Amino acid sequence: LELKRMSVSREHRGRGLARALCREVLGFARARGYGAVVLSTSAVQVAAQRLYEGQGFRRVGASYPSLLGTLLNFQIFHYRCDLGDGT
Repeated sequence: LELKRMSVSREHRGRGLARALCREVLGFARARGYGAVVLSTSAVQVAAQRLYEGQGFRRVGASYPSLLGTLLNFQIFHYRCDLGDGT
């Protein structure tokens, strides 16, 4: 399952909503038999990286989105959370 575009508005940040949303996605995927959840985030989104790593995601790669991204050293990090059998 791929997690895309998760965001919490600025006025609601710091309340644990992103962690709760992430847990919900992982539970949803696990309940439906998915083996893993994957996502991508940019190198500048340090808070997002910490969130995902704290939820059990591990960085599995990096890429540049375009030639301009390469020239600017703007990387996209790829993450994966293996779900196992849910037991």
